[in-house]
This record gives sequence, structure tokens and C-alpha cells, in this order.
Amino acid sequence: MKVLATALLMGGMLFAQSQPAAQSNPAQQSNSAMQSSTAPQSQSGSVPQLATRPGNPSVAEQHIVKEVRHELVMLPYYSLFDDLEFQVNGNTVTLLGAAVNPTLKSDAESVVKKVEGVDKVVNQIKVLPPSPMDDEIRRRVARAIFSQDGLFKYSWSAVPPIHIIVENGHVTLKGVVDNPTDKNLANIAANQVPGVFSVNNELQVAGTNAARK
Repeated sequence: MKVLATALLMGGMLFAQSQPAAQSNPAQQSNSAMQSSTAPQSQSGSVPQLATRPGNPSVAEQHIVKEVRHELVMLPYYSLFDDLEFQVNGNTVTLLGAAVNPTLKSDAESVVKKVEGVDKVVNQIKVLPPSPMDDEIRRRVARAIFSQDGLFKYSWSAVPPIHIIVENGHVTLKGVVDNPTDKNLANIAANQVPGVFSVNNELQVAGTNAARK
């Protein structure tokens, strides 16, 4: 059974999604039927628990999902400018997402290989190209978002629950916020940053169907 799990470290916590998946393209497998999510407690600091839905994975796969999530949480270079996802298919783990630092890609593979029950790791994490322009946009977007009165609360954590992925001037916002207003505020703030070509707002709202999927 194939289980898709999306992992985002947000404020010292991990937002994870997982599901039986039939699609062949990992980029199209972001919706889930089984999840573990910090979304409803995005500011609580609680440890996410695995909640099963129809099409449950095996006990072995659940163990792998749990341990991989834990290892990703502990990665020292995982920042608000990175996005990590993983896919579990039996004893094979496929790492997806994007990283600013190449070390994060190699470290993620290294720690996941040590997880009990994992026989193979396919590392498809994309290392974002070095770009002083993108680095500046990352800083500007972060300042623009977290300087908003309604969004400052998301900056309290070492790694905020809003992730800012920038590639060639194009910005993708990922993570979980408390309400639709915060999602819209983040989108507006990012779009107003000079040098940003486009903003893809993939932020999810805690407690909604989108956050639970």
C-alpha cells in the first residue's frame, strides 16, 4: 500500500498528510485520506498524532511515517525557506520538496536511511538554485508577512508555521494559518514585495477540509 505523507516543520511542529495514492506523479499527490496534523493546534506546541481514515496503511508503514516525521523535525538546517515532503510505499521512502541548502537534502536522506524498516530512500528533494536575488526576496517576503499585525504571532517560533519557497522570483507560501483572513493577509503582503514575479498561496486554514485532507 502506498502512503503519501507531506511534512512541514512549523513552529517546532510537523504538519503531515498521508493517503493511499494511485497517481504516478508525486507532485500531484498532495491531497490525503489519512493525516497527522498540527493545524488545529498551530500555536500549541503539541506533538502531532497519527489519525487514520479509510484505506489505512499497514502497521509497518505507520511506524515508518511516524519515525520519518520525527527525523525530519530534528534536521538542524530545516528553515521557513524550505519545504520537505515524503512518500512511503512499503519499505521505500521517497523524499520530495525543495531546499535552499544542499546539506538539508543530504541530511534528510541520511537520517531517513537509519529509520527501522526503511530499505530504500529515493531522494527527489530539489535544491533551489543559488540566487542573491531570491535570497533578498526571501528576507523581504518574511519581513512583509510577519510585520503584519495579524501575522506577527506566526513569527514567534524558531521555524514559523508559514513557509516561504522562492525560486527565480516566484514565491510559494506553504503551511497552516488560523483563519482565512491570515491566509489572505500573507498573500497580499507577499505580492507587494518588489521583485516578486508571482505568488502561489498554498497556505491551509486550520480546521478546514483542506487542512484535514
